[in-house]
Amino acid sequence: MRPTRPLAPLAAGLALLLSGCTMIPAWHRPAAPVATAWPGGNEAPATLPDWRHFYRDPVMQRLVELALANNRDLRIAQHQVEAASAQFDIENASLFPTLNGGAMASVQKEYARIWSLSQTGGPFYMRQYAVGFGVSAYEVDLWGRIRSASQAAFDRYMADALNRENMQLSLIAGVASGMLTWVADNQAVLVTQQVLESRQHTYALVQQAAQTGTVTALDVAQAESALHDTETSLQIYTRQRAQALDQLTLLVGTPLDDTTMRSLQALTSLDDITAFPDVPAGLPSDMIARRPDILSAEDVLRAANDDIGAARAEFFPKIQITAANGTASNNITRLFQGGMGAWNVAPQITVPLFDAGRLTAQLRVAKAHRKEEIARYEKTIQTAFREVADALAGRDTYLKQRQAQDALIASNDRQYHLAITRFQAGYDPYLSTLIAQRDLYTARLGGITTQLQTMANSVTLYKALGGGWNSTIPPRPTASPGGHIL
Repeated sequence: MRPTRPLAPLAAGLALLLSGCTMIPAWHRPAAPVATAWPGGNEAPATLPDWRHFYRDPVMQRLVELALANNRDLRIAQHQVEAASAQFDIENASLFPTLNGGAMASVQKEYARIWSLSQTGGPFYMRQYAVGFGVSAYEVDLWGRIRSASQAAFDRYMADALNRENMQLSLIAGVASGMLTWVADNQAVLVTQQVLESRQHTYALVQQAAQTGTVTALDVAQAESALHDTETSLQIYTRQRAQALDQLTLLVGTPLDDTTMRSLQALTSLDDITAFPDVPAGLPSDMIARRPDILSAEDVLRAANDDIGAARAEFFPKIQITAANGTASNNITRLFQGGMGAWNVAPQITVPLFDAGRLTAQLRVAKAHRKEEIARYEKTIQTAFREVADALAGRDTYLKQRQAQDALIASNDRQYHLAITRFQAGYDPYLSTLIAQRDLYTARLGGITTQLQTMANSVTLYKALGGGWNSTIPPRPTASPGGHIL
């Protein structure tokens, strides 16, 4: 060690670090690879309500709250965000020197003859003691390599945070759709039970008529076949209802309490669910700023852009500083006495001269990854555009389809009552009643399916437009680092 002096070189290195630049390419968001208007003249909503104002049904709100608190996939995503945040802290810490404290004691036995100190060759001992603090191999980030890596880690943290928000958005929509499915299956069970009771009554009438000889054995067989067919359908819908509850419980992440279960079972029809509000009109360009999956894909693209800056900086010299300051003595009792101070500074510059093309290949890899992420970003926008366009098309057609389905149910109901009246009066064979009854049952089930699709399409449209996430992630800096381009 040398006599103690201020660590001026280290301070100079820090000053150079603060004045350095990065080599991250200038950021330009790729143009959206979609049309400027929605197909069919539709418009997307300009403003979207919070999920509590869209999913207004109290039972649905309760299920969503339970899911947000207990869903395991959401917990996994949250822990991934925490890990990404810690990784950013790791990368960002490399911008600053690591100060370590330490103490050292060294005792070495030598022989005087080795050093020609005497002819006797007797042993002597070399002792060294030191206490101090220092910086080891601190890299001065003149070319922005570390800051580029730190910025990339930050952008990936933002992407993970947005992925978590996107998962929450999907979870809310999944719970809403799962509840709609369960209510629809429950309604199908109740309708099938009503049809089963009707066919049991009809089967009894046909049997009585067969005893008087007014109907044939074929009529009895047809009535019995219709009865067993309905019994089969009842078991199918009962199973589907149980499976829908299992799926809903999985999404919620915890068994439903008795109060919630009773409230759910009280919903015997999709009409019992509080209707979703209408979505106002607006511009499709807003979609890019709404959907967290699009914003996440953009952040991943930003990170790939940052990686290019780090790869470019590898071509330039690296400056590392090792420095220490403290006290040293060959006698431990004099270690902290005056005049024992010592310091050392050891700067090192490493210049890449020949690496067989490794650095160039690393830069090509970084640029290829950016092109890959551009394509993935564009595909995310295209997928989002298609989802919104499909949901808007559904909004226009499902309403008319449901109106037509309601008219079909009404006409089939009239047909059934006329057919059974004529059969009981002896004007028509039982086959006409059986056909009318099957048509009415099919139309009622079709009405449930159409209503379910209509309501599920509203959920899909709200989700596709990016409604339902709270934007609780930390805000992005106003500008990304820029600098020289290699």
